[in-house]
Amino acid sequence: MYDTFKSHLSSELAAIESAGLYKNERIIVSPQGAAIRVSDGKEVLNFCANNYLGLSNHPQLRAAAARALETHGYGMSSVRFICGTQDLHKELEAEISRFFGTDDAILYAACFDANGGVFEPLLSEQDAIISDALNHASIIDGVRLCKAQRYRYANADMAELEKQLQAAQEQRFRLIVTDGVFSMDGNVAPLDKIYELAVKYDAMVMVDESHSAGVVGNTGRGVTELYNLKGKIEIITGTLGKAFGGAIGGFTTGKKEIIAMLRQRSRPYLFSNSIPPMVAAAGIQMFRMIDETNELQDRLHENTAYFVAKMKEIGFDIKPTESAICAVMLYDAKLAQEVAAAMLDEGIYVIGFYYPVVPKGQARIRVQLSAAHTRPQLDQCLAAFARVGKAKGILN
Repeated sequence: MYDTFKSHLSSELAAIESAGLYKNERIIVSPQGAAIRVSDGKEVLNFCANNYLGLSNHPQLRAAAARALETHGYGMSSVRFICGTQDLHKELEAEISRFFGTDDAILYAACFDANGGVFEPLLSEQDAIISDALNHASIIDGVRLCKAQRYRYANADMAELEKQLQAAQEQRFRLIVTDGVFSMDGNVAPLDKIYELAVKYDAMVMVDESHSAGVVGNTGRGVTELYNLKGKIEIITGTLGKAFGGAIGGFTTGKKEIIAMLRQRSRPYLFSNSIPPMVAAAGIQMFRMIDETNELQDRLHENTAYFVAKMKEIGFDIKPTESAICAVMLYDAKLAQEVAAAMLDEGIYVIGFYYPVVPKGQARIRVQLSAAHTRPQLDQCLAAFARVGKAKGILN
């Protein structure tokens, strides 16, 4: 059988490559940071990591992880409810709840697991999930695992959301689900309007804050802070793998009864190992650092505003953004890969995004800004974009 299957896979892979959609992984041989070293020994500036606050290699987080390695060991070798819960896990959950102003929190191996494990334990075929069309793949997969009735509305389209809420009135419970920041475009969900519609049509709200926590809002508390809705949203999911240190681990936080039910029935929680204690310890330290100062968030906001404004001045087609994501629209998949390769030659590490990560004909370079970037590094990236843009005929 495998000989036939192998031929089928080889044909599919060849088609992917010929269409300019094949994904090659670049190898990094240094810690994550604003400047990184790749496998050929070259040092380049990194503009495509989710390292929004520049914490991925922060000495305080490394020190907290090292201490935990000595005091709590390397791994848990167990799921939480058997013998995989340490004091560090409970402390981190408390820090997450305090940060977001929620009742309780539950940890997962990744936010993909948090989103995959949130719907099925809470909702049944009697209920409805109303989901934004551009929600993350983990939300889409989580919804597929649930028997609730499915409704979808166009990205951030409140008129269409209202129509879907009206259509879902026959269901018992209704849950509106949205990303806080949509990772490919960088726009922020209009959570204030979503909340108003939820109140009007008797629905609950879930927000994935993965790309917004640490980034959006005056103190980085995410879209609930931005729209003054702290503590009012029933379910928030997020990750420790982006702004919050860039390691691994996800979470769901919100109303205490919801979290309690997830502890009892959420399959990724019940059947996956606990996150390593050193990751939990670094997470605790990270939240305490963020409480002490708003310096990193302020610097990130300054860097983003500067970079986006300059890219528009240069003449690039930039998606409207309210986050640290700057989508440079190129539309053609092969062109996106060519530009990414040319930028690497210029000493700038960026990646082309194309189908199936984004819709066909919507290929782009997604630039992600960090608090770790200096002004000279931003200018170096801008100059490289200008040179490559002219060389590729993108700019006049």
